[in-house]
Amino acid sequence: MLIHVAENGQSFELECQSMTIVEVVQNCLVSLTGIPVHDQMLICGDARLESQRSLGSYKLPSEGRHVFLFNRSRLVADCPPPPLEDPEIVVAVLPAAPSSVHGGHPLDEASDPALKALPSYKRQFKYHFQKGHAIFTASQMRLDTCRRLLREQQVQEMALETACGNINFYYKIIDHAFSDFLKHFGRQHKQHSDLLVNFERYLERLKACKLHPSLQSETRKSLLDCVKQASLRKWAEDCAFSHKQFGAKVTELKIVYVDLQHNVQSLFSLLPVVNLQDLEDTIEDHVRFTEEQASIIQSLSKDVNTVKKLVDDCVSSQFSTSLRPHDAVSALGPMYDVHDKSHLPRIEACDFELQSLLEYCKKSKNAMNLCIHTRLQNVAALQSNIRDMRNQLAVFKEAMARQDEIFQELKKVRRVGPSYKACLAEVVRRRAHMKLYMGQAGQLAEKLARKREVEVGRREEFLRFQSMYIPREVLQAMGLFEVPSQCVVNIAPFDTNLLDIDISDLERYAPESLVGRLPKASGPDFNMKGMSHSLSDSGFQSGGGSDVSRDAGDGEDLEASEEIVDDEIAGTSKLEVENAWLKSELASAVAMLCNLDPDFELEEGEGDNQDPERGGGEAERLGEVHTAAQRTAEALHLKDEYAKHLHSMLAMRQAQCGSYEKRIRELEQRLAEQHMQLQKFASVEDHQNDHDQNHEQTGGNAQEKQADSSETSGLTGTSTVRMQSGLGLSEPMDEGVTSNAQASSSTSVVGQTDFISTQRGAGKEAGDETMSDISGTKHIEEARIVQMPREEQGADVVRVDAVHITVRPQGYVADKDVEQTEAFLRERKDELSALQISLEEKVSLLAATDERLKAALVEIDQLHAELNGNADMLSECQMNCAHLENRLHDAREEARTNLCASDRRAAEYNALRASSVRLRGLMERLRSCITAPVGNPSSFADSLRSLAGSLSSVSMNDTGEDNEFRTAIRILADRVGNLVQQRAELMERCTVAETNQARLNKEFENQTEMLKTLYSKRKSDKQASQEKICFTRFDVHGLAVFLPNANGYYEAMNHNCPHYYLSGESIALFQEQGLPSGTPYIVGQIVHIDCKVANLAPSPCLSSSSTSDGSPTGSEHGSTMAVQTHSTRANLNPYGLPLGTEFFVVTVAMVPDLFPATFT
Repeated sequence: MLIHVAENGQSFELECQSMTIVEVVQNCLVSLTGIPVHDQMLICGDARLESQRSLGSYKLPSEGRHVFLFNRSRLVADCPPPPLEDPEIVVAVLPAAPSSVHGGHPLDEASDPALKALPSYKRQFKYHFQKGHAIFTASQMRLDTCRRLLREQQVQEMALETACGNINFYYKIIDHAFSDFLKHFGRQHKQHSDLLVNFERYLERLKACKLHPSLQSETRKSLLDCVKQASLRKWAEDCAFSHKQFGAKVTELKIVYVDLQHNVQSLFSLLPVVNLQDLEDTIEDHVRFTEEQASIIQSLSKDVNTVKKLVDDCVSSQFSTSLRPHDAVSALGPMYDVHDKSHLPRIEACDFELQSLLEYCKKSKNAMNLCIHTRLQNVAALQSNIRDMRNQLAVFKEAMARQDEIFQELKKVRRVGPSYKACLAEVVRRRAHMKLYMGQAGQLAEKLARKREVEVGRREEFLRFQSMYIPREVLQAMGLFEVPSQCVVNIAPFDTNLLDIDISDLERYAPESLVGRLPKASGPDFNMKGMSHSLSDSGFQSGGGSDVSRDAGDGEDLEASEEIVDDEIAGTSKLEVENAWLKSELASAVAMLCNLDPDFELEEGEGDNQDPERGGGEAERLGEVHTAAQRTAEALHLKDEYAKHLHSMLAMRQAQCGSYEKRIRELEQRLAEQHMQLQKFASVEDHQNDHDQNHEQTGGNAQEKQADSSETSGLTGTSTVRMQSGLGLSEPMDEGVTSNAQASSSTSVVGQTDFISTQRGAGKEAGDETMSDISGTKHIEEARIVQMPREEQGADVVRVDAVHITVRPQGYVADKDVEQTEAFLRERKDELSALQISLEEKVSLLAATDERLKAALVEIDQLHAELNGNADMLSECQMNCAHLENRLHDAREEARTNLCASDRRAAEYNALRASSVRLRGLMERLRSCITAPVGNPSSFADSLRSLAGSLSSVSMNDTGEDNEFRTAIRILADRVGNLVQQRAELMERCTVAETNQARLNKEFENQTEMLKTLYSKRKSDKQASQEKICFTRFDVHGLAVFLPNANGYYEAMNHNCPHYYLSGESIALFQEQGLPSGTPYIVGQIVHIDCKVANLAPSPCLSSSSTSDGSPTGSEHGSTMAVQTHSTRANLNPYGLPLGTEFFVVTVAMVPDLFPATFT
């Protein structure tokens, strides 16, 4: 199975079976592509391969189906683009140019300069061939690389088409779902909008419709009083808000879907960035460069063989006088110029063209990689959008169903009026049904009573007739005096509590405006199922009482009795029963029309796509309407077809009737002609009878004989003519049979005429001259016209039974003529019997022949069918033979091609085998040299050198592979020697480096410990200063720094809070402990903060006055008061601040571990 990687266009062929699990294939692809299993996505057509399923479930493996591997990690939106591909550039390995100084060739020591030039030409030609062959090999590899890049791009294009086809498949599904949603939403939105707009109208209708007087009460006058108006209005407001909000959400969804549709169309409308067809044509066009190079290489090879042959000839005949080396040199000169100026530059130019093609293919491949990356990301984004749209559609469908539930209450308001009218119509229907039921029961009772009267009359008549012969006691003992009992139909009254309304009262109590305009019944979608159901259930027909079966024997008696009986039960007449049935059906139709949903609009396919979550009753009713509409349409179609059939039959019957009328007129005309002939025959017969009466005594015996002969002879005799076949008519209007009958009639008449004329001629030959004036008379012995009925056509056929024509002489009868006539008749009779016997034999023979003919026809048909089958088989065999010949020819061509290929491969195999045997020997020597035990690495280098020397001394074939192997061994020996020398130097350097490393490690550890100590100390000091000393606000137990100001007071360093001064006790404490010399600040831990306000000191007079409690005043306390005044002034404003300024006196304690140098 071939698997294509969409990311880079690579293809991998795996050996798989139909039972192979997809997960096994994914695990194999991990090692081939490096894509993890969770990032693999296998797609075949429109199907995505699941890990747990087998390949056979997807009809894989298959030659015609492609499987594409997509990397999920590359489909992420923020995934970087793939790196640029840089296929390995093939560089032609050119051989070294031959040097000008050479030795060792036999011609190098020749005295003739022309002979010395031949080895140089050989070396130059060989160099040209090797150089051209190297360039040609590189060009071939470049062309193969271009083709590989083209195949990868074609695979990427197919992968992109597969991805686009997959997105198109899911887009069609979501497009169909969205279209259905919009269709249902449009219908629902229209219905709900109509409900909200007409809500007040519905209420006005209910208010305008007054209830039936029997249904009215103090609190219930109209239909509006039957509903809760306030709650309905509140519900309508909620429905309007929900309707508006849902419409806005659907509008947003439409915008999102339009964006999705635009993105999908944009994806499908994108053109490919690379025209692969043009690229393929370009590559195929560049094949000619490799072909040109191959031809040049072939020419160079021939030139090399030529110069080698010349050199060998010169060496073998160096001292021969017949060889002219100057001619050889003069011939090689132009060849060298062609190589140097034409062949080699042309090969290089072709290689340059292929190199440019490779660069173009690389650019095309990178552009295709970027295009695939971008478009697959777009496809993944579109798939995500389609999935989101599908989820949103599911949510919106649920919301739409919720909208239907919300508006169900408003629909009930609209259904109040139709329901009220339907109830009134049901009342009318039940009242009419009660009358119909009673009337049909009365009709049944009347029919049974009439049957009883008929039976009683029959029994009385029987007894009256039989009692004349049998005693009445015996008849009574037989039980023949009993009579049928009376049939009493007694029905208990029902539906007595119905309203007293009729069909005419419906429009008064429930007008049409209450339910709106009713649907037209003539439309094709009008559902008459309920009405047809009621019609079929009622079992009433206008004939009256058709549901009661009648006996075939007394049907006429019942009809007669119905005509006689005039007194009927009240309400049982046909007219009353039919009126009751019509009222019932009309009321049923009105109720059914009121139950129809006015918002229902039957659409195409709606009956098949009903939402299963809708109400059961509504769905069932819609289904019934759809079914009824379909049946109505089918019935109308069948009616139209049947009407067309009837019209065609009518036209055919009219044409047939026209032909019948024409034929009848022809028959009438023929009958008229035959009637005229019969009248003529009758006149002749009358004349003949008169003639017979006159000659009765004279020619009695002869007349009797002639009469007997004439009676026994008919048309087949001498003078009797039977007109049955000639004048008989065939079946009516049968033109074919009629024409045959006419033909037979004309033939028989012609035969009769000929026979009569022959008989007259025979009479004339007798020599009776008296017969010349009057030829004879015609005697009609019998002429009957019989009408025969035809059962098939129902018509009469007029047939003339027999017409006997007798020719007699006028005046007397001659005995000679009679004898001649009798002899002639006997001969005719014998001939007739012989003909009849012959006819019967011919008929039997004809029947046997007919049977054989039928059997032969059947056999011919079988042979014909067999012949056709054999002809088909022959044509099929011919086609198969032609196909086999084509296959055989192809097989021969293929075998010939395979034979050539096998020969070529055998030659290549032999060459490769010889080369491999030689190389195997060299490798064995190398392996023995490598695996030999050595004391140190230098001995291994010496062994390699000795091997290279032995290879140089051994006589081997002068081939490029041997030279390369010998050179490689020599280079390997040199490099191993260098490595051994470098290893010794490195070992010495490693020893010195290890000593220095140990010393440096020790010093490094010491320095590290010291740095760690200093760093930890510095870090602790810095952390203490940052965490404890505060410069923005002061709290108890915090650290503060105090500096002396211009007045000599220690003021705290603070950015936000000024006028913080150090108390005198704290200053004295630090001075007692002794501040370090040169330290201008004090750092301490805050113990107490005293807040004060700068104020003036009180006046002396106030201070010296006595208080109200009699404290001492006067001069005896003068000195004390002065001291207190000075101290109070110092305490109230000790720092010389403005009046009213708030200041703080801070008391601190010493911090023993804090170094003053830390804060400088």
